[in-house]
Amino acid sequence: MTGLNYERVPWKDVVAVASVLMACYTSFKYLKNRNELNKPPVKGGVEELIGNTPLVLIKSLSKLTGTEIFAKMELSNPAGSAKDRVAYNIIKTAEQEGKLVRGEPGWVFEGTSGSTGISIAMLCNALGYRAHISLPNDTSTEKLALLDSLGATVNMVNPASIVDPSQYVNAAKKSCAELVSKGVRGVFADQFENEANWKIHFETTGPEIYKQTGGHVDCFIAGCGTGGTITGVSRYLKRKMKRNPPYTILADPQGSGFFNRINYGVMYDNTEKEGTRRRHQVDTIVEGIGLNRITKNFELGESSIDESIRVTDNQAIKMAKFLSVNDGLFAGSSTAINAVAAVKAAKRMRRNSRIVIIACDAGTRHLSKFWKEAKTVDSNITLEEVIAD
Repeated sequence: MTGLNYERVPWKDVVAVASVLMACYTSFKYLKNRNELNKPPVKGGVEELIGNTPLVLIKSLSKLTGTEIFAKMELSNPAGSAKDRVAYNIIKTAEQEGKLVRGEPGWVFEGTSGSTGISIAMLCNALGYRAHISLPNDTSTEKLALLDSLGATVNMVNPASIVDPSQYVNAAKKSCAELVSKGVRGVFADQFENEANWKIHFETTGPEIYKQTGGHVDCFIAGCGTGGTITGVSRYLKRKMKRNPPYTILADPQGSGFFNRINYGVMYDNTEKEGTRRRHQVDTIVEGIGLNRITKNFELGESSIDESIRVTDNQAIKMAKFLSVNDGLFAGSSTAINAVAAVKAAKRMRRNSRIVIIACDAGTRHLSKFWKEAKTVDSNITLEEVIAD
């Protein structure tokens, strides 16, 4: 009886096939895991959308100045500004101190030119609190409409100096004290003096910029209202980059005292002369930055600021139109101020230097005032015409 003649399969072929199969399986697992990692994470609430904002190259300004000018897009936060970070950290700090309790009724009071109030109102809705916002009665109608739509209690007061008991910050503090005295749980946010302000920028905004630039920042530019952003970011970057710290510039609107404070050591501006002030504390169309007093948040970062560059209303208005036409960046007034300062700084810096500015909020909050002027600017305006004094 003749048996069947099976040919033996060489062991090397078996190993080769097994290796191919293993490689295929490994590749499959790798691709599957990578796809899982690339899936956007599910957020547990709107508050978790705050931070990790993009860093965007402003192509027109970079090309025309021979530098790299980037905008940290804080306008991408859920309530539309850098104040989202501050508002959330102030509320979290109040919760940690037992002044607010998640799940129980409570109020957050603040005096603001608008953006912080909007952020607080949004977060109060998300976290189960109520917002009470005091602000000047000449604040843009867009900000007032947003606060009203968000359900905040709005207290409009006449523009006044901080020494006036009815000034918007003092009004907010008084309203909070009156409610708390009745046994209602509430907290005065106090963004100008509350260290939760600068700390959140030190803990989040600064590290984000460092990571996004690969640790290469030659110049950082921001405006100053409360002082929290410029203090937190500049302190972080200078500490992190000790060997080659970035040059920090405070971009200041006309009428503000910070320009003279940083450059000359005196917190004073000519618009403060008796009979010369037309509006109130800072005589400018710009909202949200500029001040004539030293806040705690500013004081803690003053030593980290190397220079201040003054920007006129006219320069800011023209820059806003220039950025909209050439980059599609629809900027608010403080963002435009920062961009003008960046161009002025770039003219003194070596080619290919890297500048980062804060894009604070969008022009949609400034349609009735700032952009009412900006939209009339010629679309063909040149950069030299923008920064002309």
